[in-house]
Amino acid sequence: MATQSPFFGKRTSDTDNAPSRPAPLVGSPTNLSGSPVNQASLVNAQVANAVAPPVKEGGSKLTVGPNIKLKGVEITDCDTLVVEGLVEATMESRVMQIAEQGAYKGSAEIDIAEIHGVFDGNLTVRERLVIHSTGKVTGKIRYGKIVIEEGGQLSGEISFGTSTKSDSKPVAESKPALQAAA
Repeated sequence: MATQSPFFGKRTSDTDNAPSRPAPLVGSPTNLSGSPVNQASLVNAQVANAVAPPVKEGGSKLTVGPNIKLKGVEITDCDTLVVEGLVEATMESRVMQIAEQGAYKGSAEIDIAEIHGVFDGNLTVRERLVIHSTGKVTGKIRYGKIVIEEGGQLSGEISFGTSTKSDSKPVAESKPALQAAA
């Protein structure tokens, strides 16, 4: 029997449903797809979680998708920005995630940044800056804590700590530019 979906007038058939597969037993050496799991993949997953714990998202979220260019804007009242295309903007936010194919150019003041792609400009990260192995960050960068995976690149004017606008003396301690090579 065919039923009509309320979304886009798409018809689905009861016979189109894939057969369900039982979940693996707890403690069994298989993943959800039923493939065997080796010790190396478990260790790699644990290392990845230790390097960059998952970012908690919430509130308002703006995603700039692949092949989208957003230029000359000021982004406000955005809790999470996900960049998969190109963004040229200024922003103050809570979380920024730049995908491997994504690029951000401009200035940003944020709490947590996860960079898989490219950031170029003024970046102030109040809490944690994570540069993944495919990430490249250039410009004037200030950060509270930093994690750089092997292969990640960081160059420009780098300083530890962040200063508030109301402070007359900077809290930042200047450091020479760093470059992580693969």
